[in-house]
Amino acid sequence: MFIQFKKQQKDKMISEIQRYFYEERNEEIGLIAAENAFDFFKNHLGPYFYNEAIKDSRLIMEQKMNSMEEELFSLEKKL
Repeated sequence: MFIQFKKQQKDKMISEIQRYFYEERNEEIGLIAAENAFDFFKNHLGPYFYNEAIKDSRLIMEQKMNSMEEELFSLEKKL
C-alpha cells in the first residue's frame, strides 16, 4: 500500500499491537508476528480508514467553500 510511516512511527505501532495482544488477549506475540499483523492492518484495513478520512476532508472543504462563498456574496454592493 502507498501509506509510508517513519521507522519510529512503525515501531511504536508494532509495540502497540504487542501490548494489545498481551493486555487484551493475555498473549505475548513476537516482533515478526506483530509486524505481520501491522502489515495486514495497513494493507487490508488501512484503505478503509484512508478513504473515510478523504471523505471527511472533502466534506470540510465543501463546508469551508460554501462559507467563503456566502462571505463573498455579503461583500457585494447593492446596485
